[in-house]
Amino acid sequence: MANDKLWGGRFCVQTDNLTDDFNSSVRFDKRLYKQDIKGSVAHVKMLAKQGIISNDDALKIQDGLEKILLEIESGEFEFDIALEDVHMNIEKRLIELIGEAGKRLHSARSRNDQVALDTKMYTKEEILNIKNLLLELLEAILAKAKENIETIMPGFTHMQKAQPVTFAHHLCAYFEMFKRDISRLDDAHKRMNASPLGACALAGTTYNIDRYYTSELLGFDSPMLNSMDAVSDRDFVIETISCISFVMMHLSRFCEEIIMWCSKEYDFIELDDAYSTGSSIMPQKKNPDIAELVRGKCGRVYGDLMSILTVMKSLPLAYNKDMQEDKEPLFDSIDTVKMCLNIFTKMFLTSKVNKDNMYKSAKTGFLNATDVADYLVKKGLAFRDTHKIAGELVYYCIENSKCLEELSLDEFKKFCELFDEDIFEAISLKTCVEKRTSTGAPSPCAMGEVIETYEKYILEQKKE
Repeated sequence: MANDKLWGGRFCVQTDNLTDDFNSSVRFDKRLYKQDIKGSVAHVKMLAKQGIISNDDALKIQDGLEKILLEIESGEFEFDIALEDVHMNIEKRLIELIGEAGKRLHSARSRNDQVALDTKMYTKEEILNIKNLLLELLEAILAKAKENIETIMPGFTHMQKAQPVTFAHHLCAYFEMFKRDISRLDDAHKRMNASPLGACALAGTTYNIDRYYTSELLGFDSPMLNSMDAVSDRDFVIETISCISFVMMHLSRFCEEIIMWCSKEYDFIELDDAYSTGSSIMPQKKNPDIAELVRGKCGRVYGDLMSILTVMKSLPLAYNKDMQEDKEPLFDSIDTVKMCLNIFTKMFLTSKVNKDNMYKSAKTGFLNATDVADYLVKKGLAFRDTHKIAGELVYYCIENSKCLEELSLDEFKKFCELFDEDIFEAISLKTCVEKRTSTGAPSPCAMGEVIETYEKYILEQKKE
């Protein structure tokens, strides 16, 4: 019995059911149905424009594709794994609906350029969706930052208290990270904005097609200029997952801090009950499970990136079936980051900031030791000498269970005669923060300028 696949003319027997199941991608690539239909409509318009098929057939095909779209979205359409992928499922149904005209759709096209087109169109759309979610997160960060311009907290290096900053300043470090993520996504979007449609299997076609026309119809800047690269390129998949990996890494870092800040050892913030969970055995528990899950899902996306990098690392030109393995990691990473951004933003925005606890924490740990050294520099000593004096003062405080602010002027003078009454004002936490006015520093003055810049940035991004 001859093979009844759309490509089965060369085959004498049916493919084994196990082969159909193993070879099929329709279980996951059926989500590309909108892109597949949109790409087919552009392709058939071009075929008619170029006189490759008749206008009558082109209209029948477009009408059939519109009906299939409605069937899929209403849940009436049944995908068949024996038809391998979303492309063959749609084409088979088209032929059932309109007959011979449907067989003309695939003129001057291969599934190789078709799948590359669908995947690229899908990825372009999802990049914009991810970008919008990132902008929502940036707005949430900015809202919290505005409320906490004067909320003093300890800044850390090596997980040790280092210098006083503000909660606004700390949050805006994440604003910068996510802003870079948007920039990376924008760059990836620009690089993938060339159409593979018309490259066919790998060597183009003898038909008089117009690839610039289909590129324009589908919102691409231009067609890809090498047909072999067009069907075998998955850089855009790798780059997208790489960009998403950055987003997830930044979310994971943020979550790590939120998890610590929620602990009683810190008690800097409290998550809303709607975004927390309890314990099945310990009634008192309020767990930051959302933050922990986001942190954990970062590793999942890293796995997606390594998966596609490994698939592509030694593939010869041009198309190879291995490339079918690009979609699951791509879809998974996109689904994961969208889900994480959505819930993280809501969790963060509804959290309560414990300003008093942040300030109390900043009062311990000698966060103003650098300001002691800077005070003496302004009195004329070299910084390396003042660093030593400040270190000796810290050691003295540790030995006597005191803070620097609790020392008397006489105690200060034991270490250096240049200390005067103004030392106490110079090392107050408020002064330590307010005097740091350099660009990007935590003073309310510097932060106010930065926040204005961020507000303009968000408005500009929304206009694009």
